[in-house]
Amino acid sequence: MATTTIQLDKSLVKSLKEAQEYPRQTYNDLIKHMIKVFQTAKKSNHYDEFLHKIQQTKMKELWDNAEDEAWERA
Repeated sequence: MATTTIQLDKSLVKSLKEAQEYPRQTYNDLIKHMIKVFQTAKKSNHYDEFLHKIQQTKMKELWDNAEDEAWERA
């Protein structure tokens, strides 16, 4: 496995240390795990956006009607 050196702010290194799941967890393993969690959350968010778009049409139908508008003017 090839490795590289990256520069990180000391505050980021501190945050990484605090995020470790166990004391001997490497930053490499921690970052891999964070990426996996992020990608899963990102996919989930796309699913939520998809559901929201589907629901918009029905919500518009339910809320934008003459009966509701008449009630609001009463």
